[in-house]
Amino acid sequence: MPEDATIPRTTPAGGVALVVGAGGGIGHALEHALRTRGDFHQVIGTRRDGELPLDLTDEASIAQAVAVATTHGELRLVIDATGFLHGAGFRPEKSLRELDAVHMAHAFAVNAIGPALLMKHVLPRLPRTGRAVFVTLSARVGSIGDNRLGGWHAYRASKAALNQLVRTAAVELARRAPSAVCVALHPGTVDTGLSAPFSRSGLVVHTPEAAAVHLLRVIDCLQPADSGGFFDWRGEPVPW
Repeated sequence: MPEDATIPRTTPAGGVALVVGAGGGIGHALEHALRTRGDFHQVIGTRRDGELPLDLTDEASIAQAVAVATTHGELRLVIDATGFLHGAGFRPEKSLRELDAVHMAHAFAVNAIGPALLMKHVLPRLPRTGRAVFVTLSARVGSIGDNRLGGWHAYRASKAALNQLVRTAAVELARRAPSAVCVALHPGTVDTGLSAPFSRSGLVVHTPEAAAVHLLRVIDCLQPADSGGFFDWRGEPVPW
């Protein structure tokens, strides 16, 4: 990836930007930032219970939302800002003794299977020519090579699965749309409901608004050669 984050934006004017998970902290900030920048003919945000509903555990809703979005123009940027770490009585596991099949199934459904189905319906609709970008938010703890602490089994494993799905989808996408990009991005620790219970002293925590700026700066710099990669909020590669 180019180190110069000031390169001109290359997204064609008049395209559509789709933010999946715009009801969350990062997703909402990304939707707002994209509207403010004015690079796209239309910016569309999906929420599970919004005007354009999309639930990653319901493939029919994914297909419907993507189909509706494409009626507004060419999809030039799609950002999946969803994710599950805790909730519904589940917290990240500290040891193998805490593994729970229901928890793991839900983590994989939201963090891996849902984004895979999103790619299934989005990537074939990206333009064959010109710049188009698909981004899904992964997490550094999904890196196998960077795992030195253990724990958080369901979250780590589901994000690692997501990274592999991105890599595999990018190979297929390149055959159809050589200028398109499909990547996983780590947003850093962001002050949202997902990460708030696990913040600790000395940890750098970004506001959702700052995270959106960082992520869009990285997206602006992505090139076709970066497709299939895993990068952090600074644009640095994250080990698999």
